[in-house]
Amino acid sequence: MAGWHIEGDYMETCNCEFLCPCITSNLTATPTEGDCKAAIAMKIIKGEKEGISLDGLSFIVLLHAPSAMSDGNIKVGLIVDENASDEQTAAIGDIATGAAGGPMEALGPLVGEVAGVEKRPISFVSDGDKISVTAGELVEQEIEAVNSALPNGGPIKIDNVPHPVTTTLALARATKSKFNAFGVEWDDATGSRNGHFAPFAWSA
Repeated sequence: MAGWHIEGDYMETCNCEFLCPCITSNLTATPTEGDCKAAIAMKIIKGEKEGISLDGLSFIVLLHAPSAMSDGNIKVGLIVDENASDEQTAAIGDIATGAAGGPMEALGPLVGEVAGVEKRPISFVSDGDKISVTAGELVEQEIEAVNSALPNGGPIKIDNVPHPVTTTLALARATKSKFNAFGVEWDDATGSRNGHFAPFAWSA
């Protein structure tokens, strides 16, 4: 298997009330709404696979778990930046589904359906404590960091977590969380839902 690497920025929102119980239960807890709907957005700053540059491209893994994540039968769909070539789209697909190894490979046994791939213009914007991501009409999500009251401030983080993106996640609240793709629908702007963000580095 040829080596690859990508690194950049990640954010996600889900339909769970803050703080998502999946994170603190090693994926065994029932989500607060009974099921899990989440959009994991990744902005690649630098990366390549088999000589194909992936610099500057973004993708979103949209998933639905009908109960606890550890119970499996998860549906997964992939949204790729419309600026990606066919070769780049295939490379991102292999990485995002775990077919090329790496962090997402561990989720493979829990996936019951791969719903397909869509291409849309993806915007991933970081502005201080706020991050927003849109993918055409399919995904619109915004988060705001939950900051510490300690003198040095900065976001509160949770460490040593079993998350495919990274083991240290900054905590955030979703101020906007709207999904409409692959049969996964969700729309919330209450500010009460869960979010995370972090830098990431994947390789295999």
